[in-house]
Amino acid sequence: MKDLNVYYGHTHVLQGVSFTLEHHGVLGIVGRNGMGKTTLCNAIMGLVRAGGGSVLLDGRELLGTQPYHIVDRGVGYVPQGRRVWPSLTVEEHLKVAVRGSGRWDLDSVYGIFPRLAERRRHEGNQLSGGEQQMLAIGRSLVANPRLLIMDEPTEGLAPQIVNQVEELLVRLAQEEDLAVLLVEQNLGVATKVAKRLAVMVNGKIEAEMDSAALAADRNLQQRLLGVSSEDEDTAEKEAEAAVETPAPGPVPGARTSGQLQLGSGGVANRWSHGNPLIQTRPGDKLRQGIGRKVTRWARADKIPARPAMDMPAPEIPTAPLPPAGELISDKTAYVVGTFDTKQTELLFVRDLIAAQNIKVRTVDVSTAGQPSTADVKPPDVAVHHPSGSNAVFTGDRGTAVTAMAEAFACYLATRPDLGGVISLGGSGGTSLSTPGMQSLDVGVPKIMVSTMASGDVKPYVGASDICMLYSVTDVQGINRISERVLTNAANALVGMMTGQKPKGVQHKPAIGLTMFGVTTPCVQQVVKKLEHKYDCLVFHATGTGGRSMEKLVDSGVLEGVIDITTSEVTDHLLGGVLSAGEDRMGAIIRTGVPYVGACGALEMINFGAPETVPERYRGRNIYHHNPQVTIVRITAEESKQIGEWIGNKLNQMKGEVRFFIPEGGMSLVETPGAVFHDAQADAALFEALESTVNQYEKRRIKRLPYDINSPAFVDALVGAFNELMP
Repeated sequence: MKDLNVYYGHTHVLQGVSFTLEHHGVLGIVGRNGMGKTTLCNAIMGLVRAGGGSVLLDGRELLGTQPYHIVDRGVGYVPQGRRVWPSLTVEEHLKVAVRGSGRWDLDSVYGIFPRLAERRRHEGNQLSGGEQQMLAIGRSLVANPRLLIMDEPTEGLAPQIVNQVEELLVRLAQEEDLAVLLVEQNLGVATKVAKRLAVMVNGKIEAEMDSAALAADRNLQQRLLGVSSEDEDTAEKEAEAAVETPAPGPVPGARTSGQLQLGSGGVANRWSHGNPLIQTRPGDKLRQGIGRKVTRWARADKIPARPAMDMPAPEIPTAPLPPAGELISDKTAYVVGTFDTKQTELLFVRDLIAAQNIKVRTVDVSTAGQPSTADVKPPDVAVHHPSGSNAVFTGDRGTAVTAMAEAFACYLATRPDLGGVISLGGSGGTSLSTPGMQSLDVGVPKIMVSTMASGDVKPYVGASDICMLYSVTDVQGINRISERVLTNAANALVGMMTGQKPKGVQHKPAIGLTMFGVTTPCVQQVVKKLEHKYDCLVFHATGTGGRSMEKLVDSGVLEGVIDITTSEVTDHLLGGVLSAGEDRMGAIIRTGVPYVGACGALEMINFGAPETVPERYRGRNIYHHNPQVTIVRITAEESKQIGEWIGNKLNQMKGEVRFFIPEGGMSLVETPGAVFHDAQADAALFEALESTVNQYEKRRIKRLPYDINSPAFVDALVGAFNELMP
């Protein structure tokens, strides 16, 4: 690479980047967030247009070539964020990416990643983060590249998975016939895998050196990467003002390219295109430490401070504040996010809410250790973690984010003035804030403005009533789009907090019921017979529905359960798409509420469109419920497994339990003569249930010679429930 330049509009993002990577070599690119590392990778792959320079692979120019031709010419790319397709299976990912007839094929990838072999029929959105990273690496390898570009391959992974990826990278570097360009914030990984490291600062390669030299020299890390010294006196640093830090001198044995400037509020990065707040102006001075972040290799024992600027900070756009008036709510709106990266946007939302006479408290859940302007600072949140703040500030980004999310949930539980929560962010910010939102009661206003809101939001929403609002643009700066989206979000929270409240009606006791399309007649009849005395809450048994019901049981909202449709258990055990997870029926066990259950729709595994049915099931009895719902009939052996699982759950329930077996059919499609009727499989299920459950006075199973939707079966359910309820 020679003199590579990339521009975002008028912003010069990559500035004359040059380096050489030999065949069989490994070069690590390190640097803090926003320095241009991902833009560098995207420029090589043809995903962003270069504004000048040259990138040669085996003497042939790559710039100006279409990305798919670049792959055909032998460049593999493992992008930041993994970028797996949610609807393709592991094996489909690999088959799509296969190129050439080299050493790497599906079998060789399964050889280095046995877990992928086990999960080959699972779709991308069913994989863990570590499995997705394995898939992203394997997908690149089956193209048999000569150059492998890897952007943050250990980001967000658990420590044990990081170790596995690290070991793989070392093996690839030592044993395979390829060169590796490794972009990595984890300095420990980078120094073990790469013999040479290049440090990127503000779009330039500021230094290139032996990795061992950087790994062994803490002062050198601090000078080049902004890592805070462990013995730094934080309080003294915060008291300093208007200090201009001189650029560090040359590093012995390193190639440098002029003055070194570690970060600036005015320096553009790949997220800043179109944001006038952080575009440079003539005469601006670049300062060391402005906007500095503590990276994953820096310890977080102390919070590093940054020197004050001698130039005006960019003005943060705010909503106009009217004269102070009477507060229209006695509750407080909590504005939550990572103030080290989203301060401008968070303060914009804060002021919009405050302008409508709502009390506001800002909460910083960042883990980088920077000084915070929020009302509630990261250490104030972290101290609520069950293991204390040391469990949060570990120095490892992945574990720190997970721990801070847990701490934030615990923090919210201590807030009696909480009237609503709003947060904004990308994948990291969304992962930090939504677990805490999920812990709040249904009905408490919760809004998450996120770049992730247009995809699969199940991991973020869970069984709660979080309102996910797509940010359209990245959450970076106030522009014509973000201004409108954030204003709508802020106004929505105010409306939720101050709008008309439900009338003070004396509610009847609430009970939960589970329903599917094929058990709807049964549920409707039960509701009709009980609605005069109970508030009947019906939950669609889609996985999320079951979890939502059990959350309300745990919170004390539901006083009893009629679990007619237990089909989520089948999906959980056999890989369907409507699983409620291992904790299905767990809330009943924990609380002991009266429970009446049935074998509703247990005979089917649920999938999406026909092409989504895994290959192992395609020879089965399959029913197309509608174009987007395909169900598969289970076997006798699988029925036995399901019966035993439910039986073991029933044995753990300490409250009153009645479970009914509909011998005449478990759904509309399973009655005698219907498409899914299978007497042998039904017998295996029913016998497994009866042989597993330890029956006594409070726990009974009863067979009935009716189908589940018949009036006689409904009468039995209603009669049993009335007997159990006090």
